Amino acid sequence: MLARSSLRSARSLGASARSSASRIGTRSASTANGPAEEAATWKSTFAASAATAVAIGSIGWYYHLYGRNVHAMTPAEEGLHATQYPWEHEKWSKTFDHQALRRGFQVYREVCASCHSLSRVPYRTLVGNMMTVDEAKALAEENEYDTEPNDEGEIEKRPGKLSDYLPSPYKNDEAGRAANNGALPPDLSLIVKGRHGGCNYIFSLLTGYPEDPPAGAVVQSGLNFNPYFPGTGIAMARVLYDGLVEYDDGTPATTSQMAKDVVEFLNWAAEPEMDERKKMGWKVLAISSVLMALSIWVKKYKWATIKTRQIVYNPPITSSRPAAPRPGAKQ
Repeated sequence: MLARSSLRSARSLGASARSSASRIGTRSASTANGPAEEAATWKSTFAASAATAVAIGSIGWYYHLYGRNVHAMTPAEEGLHATQYPWEHEKWSKTFDHQALRRGFQVYREVCASCHSLSRVPYRTLVGNMMTVDEAKALAEENEYDTEPNDEGEIEKRPGKLSDYLPSPYKNDEAGRAANNGALPPDLSLIVKGRHGGCNYIFSLLTGYPEDPPAGAVVQSGLNFNPYFPGTGIAMARVLYDGLVEYDDGTPATTSQMAKDVVEFLNWAAEPEMDERKKMGWKVLAISSVLMALSIWVKKYKWATIKTRQIVYNPPITSSRPAAPRPGAKQ
């Protein structure tokens, strides 16, 4: 018994030695082409990694440029956070109130235009939104603009045209600072887009002047207290009072009404294409929905025969009887 078990152990050890030797031989033979295969693998891995890095970097750079709302100031630099108001024109299915735009433009002309400019708004954009063509032409002709130099190099004045832009109240920035104790009134063309809070901030700022500063508030000389302005000290004094303007449509000119109208007008000045963009967006959604429904139907129609197909494997039938010997084979 002991001899048999020893013989079996020796046989198993021999078989394992032979198998390990064959494995070593196979491994050494397979490693003959190892460096070339490793180089090809390294190249493919590097190319895939580089493509992934470029894709991730492109997505990150695009998000950095266009994925976030960009404001001139951060919330930490702002004063009191503005109240959120339910502006109708900010809804998906709502447009600008053109009566409010006309009233807001009147408030701008009679109150704001003495200090602030709208350098990015031409007269032609007012046509169809706040006034007719004749009214816009008459408004443009009230101001004079420089002409091209003549043969003698002299620049003459001409009446304004619809292609001209609304004039600035000052000749240059230095004149604006000199007239406002060193503070330059900002241009209002993009003020809604350039301030954190947008319409809510402008409305809160215009209506946020208290009668007296609160106890403990320190206001520098020549400044006015407004909790919504960064630092709470603003050079602009309160400009809106009840009954300051007289609306042509008979709307009561309260402080909040005038602030609401001028804010909506300034929102239009910063984004005059908003109504057209919303209408185009609804058209795109409608057409995209129809095309998506059609694409789903076509996909199901074309792939129905393939999706419902069943593949069955039928193995060949083999006989359990031994095969007959071939002719001429040795028995």
